[in-house]
Amino acid sequence: YIDGFRPHVDPKTGIVHTRYNQVQTTTGRLSSSNPNLQNIPIRNEDGREIRKLFVARAEDRILIDADYSQIELRLLAHFSGCKELIDAYKEGRDIHALTASQVFGVPLSAVTPEQRRAAKAVNFGIIYGISDFGLASNLNIPTKQAGEYIRRYFETYSDVKNYMESNVAFARANGYVCTLSGRKRVINEIRSSNFNIRSFGERAAMNMPLQGSSADIIKIAMIRLFDRLRREGLRSKLILQVHDELILEAPLEEQEVVTKLLTEEMEGAIKMDAPLIAEAHTGHDWYTAKG
Repeated sequence: YIDGFRPHVDPKTGIVHTRYNQVQTTTGRLSSSNPNLQNIPIRNEDGREIRKLFVARAEDRILIDADYSQIELRLLAHFSGCKELIDAYKEGRDIHALTASQVFGVPLSAVTPEQRRAAKAVNFGIIYGISDFGLASNLNIPTKQAGEYIRRYFETYSDVKNYMESNVAFARANGYVCTLSGRKRVINEIRSSNFNIRSFGERAAMNMPLQGSSADIIKIAMIRLFDRLRREGLRSKLILQVHDELILEAPLEEQEVVTKLLTEEMEGAIKMDAPLIAEAHTGHDWYTAKG
C-alpha cells in the first residue's frame, strides 16, 4: 500500500489526492484510483496501521467520518415492504439478533453470539443472492445446514423472497432493473442460455436495485452536504468517499456543528420506510475517526 501511495504524494504539500471515477462500476458506485483509497482494510492490524497514516493537514483540523448503518438491508426492507424488518428498523432493534431469533427458533434474549454471527451472514448474503454452498463456505458449515438457514429466513420474511423473485422476473421480461431513483442497469446475462451466465444475471437483478440505490443515496448526500457547507459559510470540506462512508476535514471550531450537519444531510438524503441512520465519529487520523 505504502509503495503504491508514494508516487501520488504531492511533493509540495505532502497530500495524497485520489481520482474518483464516475462511470466505471455497473452498480453506479464511485471507484477510486491513483491511489485506490476505497480498498484499505479495516479488520486487520496492517489496515488499521495504514489508516493511521491519513491525518488532518494541520493540528487545528480534525477528520469527521460518518457511514450509513446497514443501508442495503434498510433498502431491502423498504423495497420489499417487509413489515417485520421495517418495524425492527423503526424501533432501532438489532436486526441480526432478530433474524437469529426467527431462524433458530429461540427467544431474542437467548440468541448466542454464534447464532447472531450466522444470522448476520444470512442477512447480508441474501442481498447478493447467496447460494447454499456460498453461505456454507462463509460459515464453515455443511451445505445442507446453510440451505436450511436460507429456507427458514425466507419463511420468516416471505416479502423479501417475493421481492427478490419479482426482480428476477422483471429483469427477464424487460432486460433491466432500476434503482430507487430510477437509474437503470441493463442485464443481458439474464437471458443467456448458459446456466452460469444466467445465474450471474439473476444475482445481479436481485442485488443491483439495493447496491445501486445505495450508490445513488450517498451521491445525493454528498451534493446536499456540499450545498449546506457552502450555504452556511463553513470552511469544512468533503475529502473522501468510501462507498457508504463520507470523510470531511474540519477546523476544530467547526467540529460540533459539522458533525451534526453531516449526520442530518446523510440521514435526510432520501425518505424510506426503514429510516436511514448515519453514525459519525471524529479524530485527527482516519483510523480514530472511523470509530
